[in-house]
Amino acid sequence: PVIGLRADMDALPIEEATGAAYASQVPGKMHACGHDGHTAMLLGAAKYLTETRNFDGTVVLLFQPAEEGGAGGLKMVEDGAMDRWNVQEVYGLHNYPGLPVGEFAIRPGPLMASADQFEIVVTGKGGHAAEPHQAIDTTLASAQIVVSLQSVVARNVQPIQPAVLSVTALQTESDTFNVIPQTAHIRGTVRCFDPVTRDLVEARLRAVVEHTATAYGASAAIDYQRGYPPTINNPEATQHAINAASVVGVKVNPETAPVMPAEDFSYMLEARPGAYIFLGNGDTPMCHHPAYDFTDDAAPFGVSYFVELIEQRMPRQEG
Repeated sequence: PVIGLRADMDALPIEEATGAAYASQVPGKMHACGHDGHTAMLLGAAKYLTETRNFDGTVVLLFQPAEEGGAGGLKMVEDGAMDRWNVQEVYGLHNYPGLPVGEFAIRPGPLMASADQFEIVVTGKGGHAAEPHQAIDTTLASAQIVVSLQSVVARNVQPIQPAVLSVTALQTESDTFNVIPQTAHIRGTVRCFDPVTRDLVEARLRAVVEHTATAYGASAAIDYQRGYPPTINNPEATQHAINAASVVGVKVNPETAPVMPAEDFSYMLEARPGAYIFLGNGDTPMCHHPAYDFTDDAAPFGVSYFVELIEQRMPRQEG
């Protein structure tokens, strides 16, 4: 058997505000998501497994760069990380602020959402604000698009199927009082757990934007970019993860609620069966907060989880 264990390594473009003696010394960059802790835990597991060799099989250590928007997981899969060493199962973990240290949380099926983004350029006819009848008002058209987009999830997606469509920016090319701008830009994100729902939301977004713009005499160009897919745990691998976490953890929640942030470990789970699990980081600021700090007391639980998982999945054969 060959099992892959993955840890992400990258930091974030955030100025650290922890005040810790070990705070980042690189201006504008910090480990605000605990990837340094993930790396340390996988290194600890590697050290223990190398020294004890209490398993029969092969462990592939996947130290992954560029999780924070760079799709490093996809690039590693495309580069042959799964095929080169014939990885058969793959497992990862992420610290979770708000969950007590020593506790684990996981679920079979969707655990984290997909992350898509869109940019819409609305084009009308610029003019004088005192003579709107001679212009095509992109501000009005854009405002109606933003409002109409709120119907995509509310009136198209099955109510028991989670989805989020958030418009996060609306900017026109003018910032003065007496100009109707020629163009306006709308940006936002879409989050889903189900691939069918993901397709539906994109299709409805396109239809709503195009027809609403037309209704106001404007036109709309849509740049819709698909990002990380949903992180979907294999049911059998999830049970293996639960079994290991139950031995080393204080408590395991096997049916935790899915969350809307995205994770590029999803690409590895598309390539191989596996599971992603949350490990409690205690009462700390949330990930991506400038005062976030990985809790060192969580590290032994992460190390032990990786080790227990390997020793359970590939028990040593005597004789």
